[in-house]
Formats: sequence, C-alpha cells, structure tokens
Amino acid sequence: MTEPIVQVSPAWAVLASLALLLFALAGAGLNGALAARSAGRPVRSGAGAPFAQVARLLRQRRQVTVAADVLLWRIGAGGLLVVAILKILVIPLGPWTLADLDVGVVWFNTMDVMIWALFWLIGWGANSAHALVGGYRFLSLAVSYELPLMFALITPAVAARSLRVGDVVAAQHDLWFVIWMPVAFVIFCGSVIAFSSWGPFATGAGRDIAGGFLADVSGVDRLLILTGRYAVLAAGAAFAVPLFLGGGAGPLLPDWFWTIVKTALVLAAFVAIRHRVPTIRPDRFAEVAWIIVLPAALLQVLVVAIIAVGS
Repeated sequence: MTEPIVQVSPAWAVLASLALLLFALAGAGLNGALAARSAGRPVRSGAGAPFAQVARLLRQRRQVTVAADVLLWRIGAGGLLVVAILKILVIPLGPWTLADLDVGVVWFNTMDVMIWALFWLIGWGANSAHALVGGYRFLSLAVSYELPLMFALITPAVAARSLRVGDVVAAQHDLWFVIWMPVAFVIFCGSVIAFSSWGPFATGAGRDIAGGFLADVSGVDRLLILTGRYAVLAAGAAFAVPLFLGGGAGPLLPDWFWTIVKTALVLAAFVAIRHRVPTIRPDRFAEVAWIIVLPAALLQVLVVAIIAVGS
C-alpha cells in the first residue's frame, strides 16, 4: 500500500532547496559531458565545466546597459530560482512533503505562469533590442504551451478525482498514469522543457537574436538565470514523478529513494533532448501546438474523464 503523505516542518525547506540545487548541478554536469562528447573532448572535462563556469561568472563584472531598469532586471534574474523552489513545495519525497495543499496541482501551474513574467522582466529590464525581442518571443510562445500544459496537468487530477498531489500518487497504486495517459505525459514533459527555455524550445535565447534575453546579462545575473533554468527543469522532472510515474512506488527500496531515482532519469532525458532535437522555429512550433498538441491534450482529458466516470 502507498504510504500516507506527511507534511513536515517548514525548516526542511532548506534541505529541499539544497537538493534542488544538486539536481540542477547534476543536470548542468550532464549537459557539459554530452557537449564534450559531441565535440570529441573528454567527457570528464565537460562534466566539470559547470564549476569552471561558476567561477568565471562570479569573477566577471556585471554588464550594465544604458537606462536599464536594474530593479526589474534583478527580479527577473533571481526570480527563476525562487519559483523553482516554490514548485517543489508540493512534491512528495516518498511519504513526506513540505506543503500538502488541496490544490497542489494548481499551485505548480501557477508557478509556471510566474515564469512568463520573469523571462519578460529579464528582456525588458535590459533596455536592449535583442533582449526585449527574446523576452517578447518567450511571452508570445508561452501561450502555445501553457494551454496544453494545463490540460496535461488536469488529466491525472481527473483520474484521481483530486487536485491534491498525494491523492494523485495514491490513485496510481495499481497502474501508473503514464501507462494509460501517455499523451498527457509527453505534453507535460514538452511544456516543462519549454518553460525552462531549454533545448528545442530555447528560441527566446536564440542565436538569431544574439542570445535574446541573455544577450546583455553577465556576471552574477547570468549565473542566477542559468541556475534558475536548470532548477526549473529539475523541478519539472520531479513533479512528473508523482503526477505520472507512481510517486515513490518501486520494489524493495524505500519510496524516497525511488522518487530520487525517477527524478534523475527524467531530468537526464530532458537534458539529453537538447543534444538530440534541433531548435524549433517559433512559427512552426506555434502552428503544431495549436493544431495538433492542444486537440490531442483535450482528447486525452476526454478519454480519461470517460474512464474515470465509468469506473
């Protein structure tokens, strides 16, 4: 039987934040290792690249553009990491969670909406043409994957008949949701990657606009943004576990261990996608999202709703 979810003391949020940073660091190390392998360099040197990059950015002076809105710029740069930490509050680690909210699924989606504002603030605050175009590009495309994400999140909630994350985990005792709602799982994963501005969906920081919202960011600000993107990616991978992969369900070993293992595997897949799938043109992406992905998400919700009502 699935263990009941226990809400722990808020003091554990510090350890949860450190764990999220470790996952973000692991993702950055894996990305560096894959990049080194593709370039024919030693994998070990690529895996250690994040440490060298942190040291370089900490020594680098902040670049300041003319008439920049420094306050908004700083809020956008530091806000991504804060949002990622807020996301993991409702994610159970085995039988424990920081916030056992009745609307945990909605809470996660609300944090995604905040990411819209943060990327836009990064682009707006720089007072730079390329950064502003990158911010607006992310903002305009966000609608294309926010709506499918909403329906992907609703699908397991409909099956569990609850918005509480613990109830969603308990509903997968006999069968993980990824088995009978694969469309929702794929859409959720794609949306997480897109909200992290990662891999094929990183058009807001594209080379065609000189790096977009990253064009004029340097030093500590750039470090915060890069760390925040990895953290958001890791938080999304972690949320896929209770939502679709049965939470901490697994043989022999404790629930918390299986939660960590599943999160690591999903995060590794997210990172690897960057090296396997090319960047998608914004117009093509929006077209596919509205014509194919959104109807598929709606159809998945309908099928699950019919099965849930009939059971």
